Amino acid sequence: MSEDEETNNYSSSNEETDDNSDKELNDEDIERQKIRDNLSTLSFEELIKLKEKLGAKVYNETVYGSKPNKDKSQKEFKRSNKNRPREISSKIRPKRVGKLIGNNSSSVTPKSKKFVPRDPRFDTLCGEFDNKSFKQNYKFINDIRQKEKDQLDKEYRECTDPERKQTIKLLKQRIENQLRENEKIRKKKEKEENDKRELREKLKHGEKPVYKKKSVKRLESLVEKYEELKKNNKLQKHIEKRTKKMKLKDKKIMKKTVAI
Repeated sequence: MSEDEETNNYSSSNEETDDNSDKELNDEDIERQKIRDNLSTLSFEELIKLKEKLGAKVYNETVYGSKPNKDKSQKEFKRSNKNRPREISSKIRPKRVGKLIGNNSSSVTPKSKKFVPRDPRFDTLCGEFDNKSFKQNYKFINDIRQKEKDQLDKEYRECTDPERKQTIKLLKQRIENQLRENEKIRKKKEKEENDKRELREKLKHGEKPVYKKKSVKRLESLVEKYEELKKNNKLQKHIEKRTKKMKLKDKKIMKKTVAI
C-alpha cells in the first residue's frame, strides 16, 4: 500500500470518528431537551424534591450537561514551600528611590539619612494658618503664664537679692502685659462676634441693619476703656500719662518748627 493511500484512509477514519462524536453530541442534546421539556411541566416544589432525590451533581449534569474538562496542559504556578517569597512580576515598575515629598526644597526624601529641619510657618505641607483654631488649640498657654506669674509673685516676696528682685519684676511685668494684651484681643473678638450676631438677627426679623463707622467704633472703644479704668481706679494715672505723652509730642513738634 502506498503512502497516499495510507494518508487517505487515516483522514477518512478521522472524519468518521468526528461524525460519530457529533451524532452522539446531537443525541445527548436531544435527550437533554426532552428532559427539560418534561421538567418544565413540574412545579417548583416537585423540582426541589427531584433535585434532593437525585442529588445536585446528577441533576445539574442531566439538565445542564457536564462541565468541560479543564485543560491539563495549563500549569498552576505554585510555590514549592509556603515560606518562600513570591516572585515579583517583571512588568511592575519599581518605585523611584529618593522621590521628593512636595515641591518644597526643604522637604525630606524618604531614603535620606540626613535630617533637614522644616519651618512649619513657611512650609506648604503644614497647611494654611488659621488664627482662630490656633488660639483655640493653644489657649492653655495663658494658664501656664498665670501659674508662672503666681510663682514669680511668691519668689518676689521671699527674695532678698535686689538684682534678682529686679529681674523678677521685669518678668512679672512682661507676663502681665502678655495676659492683658490677650484679654484685650479676646474681648475685641467677642464684641465683633456679638455685633455680627445682632446684624444677623436683624436681617432675620426683616429689619434694616445698621453698620457702624470706624470713627463710631473707635469712640465706643475709648468709652469702654475709660469706664474700665474708672472701675479699677486707674483713670487719674492714665490721664497723667496721657498728658505727659502729649506734652513731649508737642515739644518735639516745636523743636522741628524752630529748626525750620
